[in-house]
Amino acid sequence: MHAHLAEWNKHYQLPLRKVFIKNSRSRWGSCSTLGNLNFNYRIVFLPPHLQAYLIVHELCHLKVFSHSTEFWALVAQTVPDYKTHRREIRRIRM
Repeated sequence: MHAHLAEWNKHYQLPLRKVFIKNSRSRWGSCSTLGNLNFNYRIVFLPPHLQAYLIVHELCHLKVFSHSTEFWALVAQTVPDYKTHRREIRRIRM
């Protein structure tokens, strides 16, 4: 997980504090205002393209803490087909 995160952050160059792997019941990931990223352990069972989408999604929250147009433009820099991935991840039961 850390290697993938570091790889994606080469593009964004965002300050990252800590990364936690959790057993969340309802979220694939989250970002705290302190700059910590949280991921559900189930992410490792997802296809690589969905793992990448989730990592980039949470990473971009380090710069834009909302789901604004600016946020989605930031995600689209490295995951241009994020809308397709977003729909796909929503169909997966946790």
